[in-house]
Amino acid sequence: MQDYRTLKLLDRFERVFISLGVDYQVMRRILQVKLTMDGRRVPTIFSQNAKKEDKEKNNQYIKSLWIYVLFGLFMIPFLLMGENFLFQMSLFYGIFTFFVMTSMISDFSSVLLDIRDRNILFPKPVDRKTISTAKMMHVIIYLSFLTIAFVGIPLIVGIFKNGPLFLLVSVVNIILINLLVVGLTALIYLSILRFFDGEKLKDMINYVQIGLSLMIMVGYQLLIRSFAIIDVTISLEPQWWQVFIFPMWYGANMEMIMNGTFQPFFIVFSALSIVLPIVSIWIYLKFNSNFEKHLQKLTYHGKPKVPKRSKVSQTLLRMICRSQEERAFFQFASSMMRNERDFKIKVYPSLGFSIVVPFLFIMNSFDTDLAHLSTSKSYLTIYFSLIIIPTIMILLKYSGKYKGGWIFRVSPLNQLKSVFSGTIKAFIFKLYLPVYLILSILFLALFGIKILPDLVVVFINACLYAVICFMILKKSIPFSESFDQLQNSNSAIVFGLMLFVALFASLHYVSTLYSFGIYLYLGIVAISLGIIWRVAFNITWEKILR
Repeated sequence: MQDYRTLKLLDRFERVFISLGVDYQVMRRILQVKLTMDGRRVPTIFSQNAKKEDKEKNNQYIKSLWIYVLFGLFMIPFLLMGENFLFQMSLFYGIFTFFVMTSMISDFSSVLLDIRDRNILFPKPVDRKTISTAKMMHVIIYLSFLTIAFVGIPLIVGIFKNGPLFLLVSVVNIILINLLVVGLTALIYLSILRFFDGEKLKDMINYVQIGLSLMIMVGYQLLIRSFAIIDVTISLEPQWWQVFIFPMWYGANMEMIMNGTFQPFFIVFSALSIVLPIVSIWIYLKFNSNFEKHLQKLTYHGKPKVPKRSKVSQTLLRMICRSQEERAFFQFASSMMRNERDFKIKVYPSLGFSIVVPFLFIMNSFDTDLAHLSTSKSYLTIYFSLIIIPTIMILLKYSGKYKGGWIFRVSPLNQLKSVFSGTIKAFIFKLYLPVYLILSILFLALFGIKILPDLVVVFINACLYAVICFMILKKSIPFSESFDQLQNSNSAIVFGLMLFVALFASLHYVSTLYSFGIYLYLGIVAISLGIIWRVAFNITWEKILR
């Protein structure tokens, strides 16, 4: 095995690990194996275009760091915009935290939740502390690579503008942020492991990943709104809820040291920035043995679930799907969307974002005057929930269990209409409709019952849009291809399909300018959906196999 430079650097701290009771040579050998195995793991940010041969020969995570360097270049303007370090560095650390947290969620969860150590090393005469330290160092090594790639160039620019003291404070802040992110992520998973097991646990982890992504997105908006720009002067009005926006803690550190501004709430922020990362890591290390013990629950898959279908659900299913074949594929697609973990990880965050994005645009439009919100046409921002449809339509043909797709080839199906129509209906009613209903309830509360016809039009347009996407995209049997075949070339197609959303929203806006215009538009889109639905799914095997 290759003797990595990272391990040679780690050798200089051998005495430190030994003083902590860690068998350093064993830990080093474990890390060497882990780093070798990482050459076969593709990071999420690069997973769509990594070739199979490259996965086997190179460490894809190291190769993907250039994209973080590129993102880091966009951070430089925050360092050059002035000397309001609380504002500048809160944004800087907020963006940095976003990338670190999402990387922890997408790429390092598999490391924190790895049970191979327990299965392979626990029966061997290896100290438990050595195993857990190796796991933590594994995360820290790659987190260090990400951090250096992301903030290396911006901090070099910061030295020339603000001096060496700026660099020193920034390095300390970044280390504390990394400790806080690692500690909080581990503690969240530890809490879930304590109360759930098997399949429920894996589902809960997916939901936590989605929830963290949404919290990061909303938190970034709250961070922006903590500051008011008055006559090109940025000011901060302290609020109690700002205590929960931890990038501001580290911005306060920079403000106090660089500008000498010592205010009570700055001191509170500074204390939190130091205490909480240390406490979170200490708690994780304290309960690490329990964490490892509960990881064994991941091997339990639970009892097979027997689906219970009520008379009401059966009646609704008959109303949605007319033929027996279509009902069968509706239930099959629904089951895959509900149970396919790889599919959920890629799709569910998009569903969460589609709920948040319309409200972010409303907040940006009515920063200063919310009184006129109910009389505006801002409810049309609900069309932003449609932009996820082409991406999900593309993902419908992929699965982690794609090898089972042979069943379609041997089944007595001459026409594939039921296969595709049942799958599209399952997507609309099982994935999009819940998102749409949540948005509709919230929008009705904001804008009143008068927008009910508009909401009906939006849903019909969403169904019409899904069918148009199906007609334009390349046809393939649902859930029959590997996610490894997912290519970035789809990005241009997705962007082009989004123009239909702009068209639907524009026509909708025009219809609101005339009396009864919305009802005329409703009739037009309903008739259009009926016509297109009849012709869209006349697909034969010849078209699929071409």
